[in-house]
Amino acid sequence: MKVLISGASVAGPVLAYWLERYGFEPTVVERTPELRHGLGGHAVDLFSNAVEVAERMGLGDAIREARTRIQQLTLYRDGKRPIDVDLDRLNAGISDRHVEILRGELTRLLYDATRDRVEYLFGDSIATLADDGTGVDVTFEHGEPRRFDLVIGADGMHSTVRRLAFGPEESMQRPLGGYLAVYSMPDELQLGNRMLTHMKIGRLIGLYGVHQTGQARAAFMFHSASELRYDYRDKDQQKQLLADEFREYGWEVPRLLKHLDAAGDFYFDSIAQITLDTWQKGRIGLVGDAGYCPGPAVGGGTSLAVIAAYVLAGELAAARSDLPSGLRNYERMIRQSVDASRALAPKVMKTLIPGGPLAMRAVPLAFAVLPHLPTGLQRLIWAQNGIGKALGSLQLPDYADLVRA
Repeated sequence: MKVLISGASVAGPVLAYWLERYGFEPTVVERTPELRHGLGGHAVDLFSNAVEVAERMGLGDAIREARTRIQQLTLYRDGKRPIDVDLDRLNAGISDRHVEILRGELTRLLYDATRDRVEYLFGDSIATLADDGTGVDVTFEHGEPRRFDLVIGADGMHSTVRRLAFGPEESMQRPLGGYLAVYSMPDELQLGNRMLTHMKIGRLIGLYGVHQTGQARAAFMFHSASELRYDYRDKDQQKQLLADEFREYGWEVPRLLKHLDAAGDFYFDSIAQITLDTWQKGRIGLVGDAGYCPGPAVGGGTSLAVIAAYVLAGELAAARSDLPSGLRNYERMIRQSVDASRALAPKVMKTLIPGGPLAMRAVPLAFAVLPHLPTGLQRLIWAQNGIGKALGSLQLPDYADLVRA
């Protein structure tokens, strides 16, 4: 059976890997050129079940080798003494299996694991979809029309598949009031395995080293009382928005903004959720941020995408003769995890971007105290906050008997 997957970032290659193992013929179409896959993107977290999926793909060692290796966070506030945080101890309190990795590095590893057994169409995108109940006729922006048994959108928060099959993005997007920007710059502060952060009310800035390149990655998060209007593909416009937002901030920001114009890997987007009631429609489905983005950088979306793609592939293989039924079963199985991540995201955003004086006092205190508590007590505290529930709400099924030789 032929399955078209739109998107070659995280969920798409994971889904393609398992579908091929189960005897399907997956094709992945990706708008960007192949050479865009590299060390770009912000650092993302793989927790618990997502690490287990990587292990089942034979990528556990490679992903751990590619980890960011950031061990210490130093938190700055105006007029206050800096706070040093042991990140290994802090992460151990959240999950006993955790890997922080650059998104681009994770994408590269997933692509390398599938490139010899999966068809990739780089530099193209889906133009139209026509589901007649027995298959989906697809036209592309550049390639010849083709027919597939199933089409899956794994193409992120601004999904083309979702727009074509489910409707305009605006009706499904729930802004959380925050924005995220990330880009590379020279490591002028010789960060090594450290991360520097600075927070003010409504603002958070992070700067961390990238050991693979010798560069640094600058990250900005901020709250806006009104929704910003911009073209999500216009990088120059987004850079100007960021510069205007932080021009008077102080700390090391003038040094960071000096490298903004030259940043070729610049990322900027709203911290928003995608809130569809269903992620399947006939022979068209959605996985990862395309269907249920919990909020970039705040909802565990990367781990959720890995887990959900694994489950989707398994349920499609189990229902091989009735693919729409497989889509429905997948939706039923992951809904609790999606709901938990959605509920978690606003809490995390309020923690990372302090909304007032109370949060400015409470957040640094929590970072100073938590890593020194026993691991079991830390996990109890995180569970009460919803993080433990979101990360461990799904017991991974075992689909090993569905693998085709």
